[in-house]
Amino acid sequence: MAVQKKKVPLRKCTGCQEMKNKKEMLRVLHTPDGEILLDQTGRKNGRGAYICRSLECLEKARKNKGLERSLKMKIPEETYDSLKKEIESIDER
Repeated sequence: MAVQKKKVPLRKCTGCQEMKNKKEMLRVLHTPDGEILLDQTGRKNGRGAYICRSLECLEKARKNKGLERSLKMKIPEETYDSLKKEIESIDER
């Protein structure tokens, strides 16, 4: 009897376009209320896009508009700045 391996969920980073393990990435969420935030649990309701836990990937996603395409909406500069601050605070932990 063959033992089945557990399937590891992979997601594509909207910045660097690499496929990585879902647990290694951050989920950026567009809630039904219209706000954009980081979903640390990965379980909140709304449309999600994944990004690596690095500021470089956030900057790449900002330049290539990857997050905007994934979330299907225009993202204001202030939102990118707040996401940057949140990623920096996660890196410090």
